[in-house]
Amino acid sequence: MQFGSLRWRLFSSYFLLLVVTLGVGGVVLFTALGARPEPPMVGYDRLGQLARTFITDLTRQGLDRLTFPELTERAEDYGARILVVRWSASTVSHDTSGVFSAGDGIFYELDDEYEGGRGVGMPNQLIDGVFGTFYDPDGTEWLFIGIRGGPVRDLALLLAEQRSTRTLQETLAEFGGPLAGPILQAALFGLGVAFILAAVISGQLIKQLSALGGAARAVARGDYSHQVPDNSGPAEVRAVAQAFNTMVSEVQSTQQAQRDFLANVSHDLKTPLTSIQGYAQAIIDEAVRDPVTAAEVIYSEADRLARMVSELTDLARLQGGRSPLKLARVDVVALTSALAQRLMVVAQKKNVTLRVEAASALVVHADGDRLAQVITNLLSNAVKFTPDGGEVLIRLRPLDQGVEVSVQDSGIGIPQAELARVFERFYQVDKARGPQRGTGLGLAISREIIHAHGGRIQAESAGEGRGATFTIWLPHTPPSTVTA
Repeated sequence: MQFGSLRWRLFSSYFLLLVVTLGVGGVVLFTALGARPEPPMVGYDRLGQLARTFITDLTRQGLDRLTFPELTERAEDYGARILVVRWSASTVSHDTSGVFSAGDGIFYELDDEYEGGRGVGMPNQLIDGVFGTFYDPDGTEWLFIGIRGGPVRDLALLLAEQRSTRTLQETLAEFGGPLAGPILQAALFGLGVAFILAAVISGQLIKQLSALGGAARAVARGDYSHQVPDNSGPAEVRAVAQAFNTMVSEVQSTQQAQRDFLANVSHDLKTPLTSIQGYAQAIIDEAVRDPVTAAEVIYSEADRLARMVSELTDLARLQGGRSPLKLARVDVVALTSALAQRLMVVAQKKNVTLRVEAASALVVHADGDRLAQVITNLLSNAVKFTPDGGEVLIRLRPLDQGVEVSVQDSGIGIPQAELARVFERFYQVDKARGPQRGTGLGLAISREIIHAHGGRIQAESAGEGRGATFTIWLPHTPPSTVTA
């Protein structure tokens, strides 16, 4: 085990924490013991033992026939103080120490928590035992056991001893020698158990962290299939493992998206470049009967390449936050209606019905040009992919402190397996349109614009041939810190 390793640091931390806890606990315990007096239960136990040695004689003779000289003699024999009191009146009839005179009042406090000596009487004898404390006129505290019995129930005998002034620490010191061995053995046993537990816990944690390190190295080598167990260990370690697995999945998805992007952009650039090269070579070889037509094809393909490059640049700026929004009050209903009117000619040529449904003006703070770009893209796609005789319906409504715009068409639809990919760069719904298809960047740009406004965009479709619905939601006021 290396002293600078995390395993050693965790192990030493656990072990040191236990040692410090035991040390602090010991110091606090001995400090508290030094300040606390010996509990009265020890004195009660001694008085109970003393009471049992002569209780038989007292119950046989009866308290009412016991003379005071006899009490004094018994007190001297047992080294105790005996008082005879009238219980109900709390007055002293006799005190073997002579502190109280006959008829003096006495105040005593009963201790109802002590249960160790309640049964001090003999079988079939009416003997009651009560425990408590009383004070001499000079303030000296005495512990007593009160014995009540015989024919005169109001007469009580108090067998008392002065309360000890020793502290618990002094009592412990008296028995410290015999207790030192067992306490030391228990401490060593506890430290041994702590040693084992610290080693096990730190070992498990290091094992899981080592697994994370190994997985990270595997991912660095390009092995994105490597996962770490996330169903064992502390909650924090499981959370790190889950986050790591999620990160690996996201990285894998990103890598796949990059590979798809390169493949798509290569394919989309290859087609127009091939056309341009072919027609240009034909013109050079004078193999074209109509050079004007060939030039138009070259110009069209070059224009398509220019648009693709422009949109790629625009998308990069949007994703990099280098195209700030120019916010202003925008009436979404008026903007959508105007854009729909512009596309009405194209829709009529295809015999496609284009309708806008909106109750009233709906205003948001947005970049009008960017928002027009998004809505135009959605409407153009809807008209493009809707067959003759179909319908495109645009609905606008207020929703959740914002505005929702949905574009629903009755066109070719989107397969369920590809629905989640429609906002990827270069994704094409209809891959068979050849040179006439778009760049495949419109929806990706639209998503970035909507997200820059703090909104959301989604696509829904029941399947191929069953149309599609694109829905965007914009807040009334986008986050002030967000830029496109």
